[in-house]
Amino acid sequence: MKRTWITLAVIGVLSACSEQPSKTESTAAPQETLSLNTQATPPVAKKVPHELTAHGDTRVDNYYWMRDDERTDPEIIAHLEKENAYTDNVLAPLKQDRETLFEELVARVPKNDATVPYLKNGYWYHTEYEGEKEYPVYLRKPEKDGEESVLLDVNELAEGHDYYSVGQLSVSTNNNLLAYSEDTVSRRVYTILVKNLETGALLEDRLEDTSGEVQWANDNTHLYYIKKDLQTLLGYQVYRHKLGTDQSEDVLIFEETDPTFYTGMSKSKDGDVIYIHHSNTEKKGVTLIDANDANATAEPFLPIREGLEYHVAKLDDTYYILTNHQAKNFRIMKVAADSTADINAWEEVVAHDPAIFLNGMEVMQGYLVTSQKKNGIPSMMVRNLETGNAKTIPMADPIFNVGFYNNTQINADSVRIRYASLTTPPSVIDVNLATLEKDTLKQEQVSDDFNADNYASERLMVPAGDGKEVPVSLVYRKDSFKKDGTNPLYQYAYGSYGHTIDPSFARNWLTLVDRGFVVAIAHIRGSQMLGREWYEDGKMGNKINSFTDFIDVTTYLTQNGYADASRVYAMGGSAGGLLMGAVANMSPDSYDAIIAHVPFVDVVTTMSDASIPLTTGEYTEWGNPANADEYQYMLSYSPYDQMKAQDYPHMLVTTGLHDSQVQYFEPMKWVAKLREMKTDDNLLLFDVNMESGHGGASGRFERLKRSALEYAFIFELAGVDL
Repeated sequence: MKRTWITLAVIGVLSACSEQPSKTESTAAPQETLSLNTQATPPVAKKVPHELTAHGDTRVDNYYWMRDDERTDPEIIAHLEKENAYTDNVLAPLKQDRETLFEELVARVPKNDATVPYLKNGYWYHTEYEGEKEYPVYLRKPEKDGEESVLLDVNELAEGHDYYSVGQLSVSTNNNLLAYSEDTVSRRVYTILVKNLETGALLEDRLEDTSGEVQWANDNTHLYYIKKDLQTLLGYQVYRHKLGTDQSEDVLIFEETDPTFYTGMSKSKDGDVIYIHHSNTEKKGVTLIDANDANATAEPFLPIREGLEYHVAKLDDTYYILTNHQAKNFRIMKVAADSTADINAWEEVVAHDPAIFLNGMEVMQGYLVTSQKKNGIPSMMVRNLETGNAKTIPMADPIFNVGFYNNTQINADSVRIRYASLTTPPSVIDVNLATLEKDTLKQEQVSDDFNADNYASERLMVPAGDGKEVPVSLVYRKDSFKKDGTNPLYQYAYGSYGHTIDPSFARNWLTLVDRGFVVAIAHIRGSQMLGREWYEDGKMGNKINSFTDFIDVTTYLTQNGYADASRVYAMGGSAGGLLMGAVANMSPDSYDAIIAHVPFVDVVTTMSDASIPLTTGEYTEWGNPANADEYQYMLSYSPYDQMKAQDYPHMLVTTGLHDSQVQYFEPMKWVAKLREMKTDDNLLLFDVNMESGHGGASGRFERLKRSALEYAFIFELAGVDL
């Protein structure tokens, strides 16, 4: 998906809660006491009128000139550097605060840490972090307690690069070769390399311009990968590569000709089938490749149909299918492997329930495990495939987040899950399929004095203006929450693509709640928190509901004692940045400050230009401006177009020069136009990472510097001392 932005900086692993009292009382500081350098002069961008006409409507974009797809224009680079210099100048008095907050955030990250090992094809795989090192080391061992060997030390690979990210690792069936992908620019365009695990040497094979996904054929000689269009950044071609040959000789296995689809790839648990995944927001499907045939062709599981979505999992000669076929909130069906293309041969296994949103499944020998939501509360159910008996896995907290985690074995006697709540650090748990007995393999550690009892979480249902009720998840520190309208509020939401932000442990948010903040996740329309209809009621011609839901949540929380109306801080990133831009236009008085990370704010211009990366894949999310009614609706809320002469809140906007999802020039133009239009003296700061892209810095500590900047900015405005 294009505008997703879920990183550790946002939903970071909320860990560390201490026994000590909250760090400060919640008292607002008058704006005139700000210690920031408010006398600094912001850069003023030149205006070059550029007319954009569609459906008889002409828009004049004075900052269209800021787009440079090559990212080399000296004038544009110089302007971005001026923006960074201005931000640094304004925030210079907070230098010590930023350093203190950075150290606090870093201190919550375990220096020496390791993931829970999982078994795959005879080896146990895990990842380790060590000391002050920024990047992981990938390891494996032939026995659970055996001697481990290094697959990749990313710290070594990253040396000499301002940005470095490993996309995917894939080990050959004979366990001797490792294919892995790397991105050194942050445009999510990966190069695939192959390493001999016996000698440690790299093969000469080098596959350029890929999506980073790679799967082996079972002959250990061929591998499959997805080629990207370097202009649109869409992965659209699946190739088969033979080791030892040039990439130009690779065989095209599948080509996606519909530019509204995204293409992905994975492999069945038994290793026999490689899946090509096809996805847009209204239809999804799968194409199969026989991993045992080095000359296999791509065969559709079931041809893509309008409005039909399905995902599959193979068990012996049967496929289990999670689908919306005649089921708005999905059901599970099964079909014999030789009859997949006959939808009439599909048999129901789990019936559709309009009150339950079925959103995931794992299939093991003899068992089917499902994940679902009812009224926004998740659950997991284990179903015996022989008897049909189904039991719900018990969970500890009233509101929480739970998901499947590294279930690689068909013959497993347990299902592995990852569980967390707003007050409970993430745990990796094995659940016995027969008895539901739990074995907690690991719970993330934060600090020696952590005590979850210091914190509380709540689920509220907030009335929206049209009578719907919006779920809201809250977390706060018990000894500082007063419910008298004096606590500052940090309100976060995303609300697009059906992506749901479940209430989970975000260790970075402890920096806020330990200083008296209430943190709220508004589960607005556009997500699937309340099922498929909740998503459909917040996309396309209903997108405005996402924005009004967010504002209604703010109003409710301030009117009902949860928050100080003068100290509300809203944050969203990517498509959530669109949300921030819209609420800034619609209800600027509701927020003391708005933080918009990598914001998608120039909706109409971007969606009107198919050459802008990934745009065509978004037509079924936002609309296609070639259609007059969809053009007009997008125009009615597009933050860049709906800006007007009015007072705006304090604003902090961030981007990365190499962003592949939301191009840097969208927030750049937005900031320039905001400076031109706004009638207030509030701060408007623009922070540009000149080395990174959509997800920010690649190092686990380095990325926390932007969080420290954001929190220092908020605390200064809120009058909160460190």
